[in-house]
Amino acid sequence: MESPALVKIFDTTLRDGEQSPGAAMTMEEKFLVAEQLVHLNVDIIEAGFPAASPGDFVAVKEIARRTKGSAIAGLARASVSDIDATWEAVRDAERPVIHVFLATSDIHLQYRLKLSREEALQQVTAMVAYAHSLCPTIEFSAEDATRSDWEYLCCILEAAIKAGATTVNIPDTVGYSMPSEYAALFQYVSEHVAGVEDVTMSAHCHDDLGMATANTLAAIKAGARQVEVTINGLGERAGNTAMEEVVMALRTRPDAFEHIDTRIRAEEFLVSSQLVSRITGMPVQPNKAIIGANAFAHEARMHQDGILKHRLTYEIMTPQSVGWKDTRIALGKHSGRHGLDARLRQLGYHLTAIQLKAAYVRFMALADTKKHITDDDLIYIVESGKETPSAI
Repeated sequence: MESPALVKIFDTTLRDGEQSPGAAMTMEEKFLVAEQLVHLNVDIIEAGFPAASPGDFVAVKEIARRTKGSAIAGLARASVSDIDATWEAVRDAERPVIHVFLATSDIHLQYRLKLSREEALQQVTAMVAYAHSLCPTIEFSAEDATRSDWEYLCCILEAAIKAGATTVNIPDTVGYSMPSEYAALFQYVSEHVAGVEDVTMSAHCHDDLGMATANTLAAIKAGARQVEVTINGLGERAGNTAMEEVVMALRTRPDAFEHIDTRIRAEEFLVSSQLVSRITGMPVQPNKAIIGANAFAHEARMHQDGILKHRLTYEIMTPQSVGWKDTRIALGKHSGRHGLDARLRQLGYHLTAIQLKAAYVRFMALADTKKHITDDDLIYIVESGKETPSAI
């Protein structure tokens, strides 16, 4: 069987993720996350924005020096001072990457950067060439690409490639695009940028309209072979594309993606999620895909009955494949007798049909008054029932 094509995972939890309000990390905390990203088998770790602060510079430099197994990238604006700081920070890495960016939309050029299109083109050419003179691996990002004029965007990307960029990133910086539009943009770039076939096209999406994962997957289908993601979808505003969602979509639906895969060790997802959540103080919502507390929990009686008969009825991946120990039968007022019996058996109680019927009546009476039924509640229901003849 032919080996699957691989998509590189560029993790920006330590850069874009840390820019989420309240998610700042200390140097040692960033190093702990970097170590876990290596365990995940991430291809590139964007360790930070060295020119942003002295602390960020030191953190990126230490991560580059101490982290082995993944490429280490630092972000730089298209300026000599930023590029110099980033190179100094990442140069000791096994595989250093300088990530240069400049906005290409007229909105940013006119109102934020005060640059004409021609001035921006010249700046990209000069600064990517300068970065390439220092470091062999250069990524160029056209900030706000999805709101840029497509023809002009192609001119910028072609200039970046000629200047030495080895990866060109086409970000949906403000989460504006729809999947069909984003895929069409990648297709357009593929057809109109000379030399693009010799570099890696990358996707970087934000979740302002809830489209980050869908857009990233659309980009992969349209030729992107690197995706920029974070653990838990952490990031600016509504966040970035969640790594765990993209990886498991590819793994679960190989038929839909022509057997494209990643090098990620998905069984490390839960540990990674919990580490990032604990360090940043940013909790994961229970209904979050893959790593939310309810992702493999079932309360409704029909679902519990189906899962107990055959896992595939209501689970499209195993909990173990992403780091959970097992499916969780959550007991509440929507639960059925089969679910109650299964949990009681796990607790060591093997009730007869008559005993189970009585226990279920007592269970439902309690479930109508409590949102969460604990194991202690279940033990009480069984033990107290044994002492009550009418409950037998």
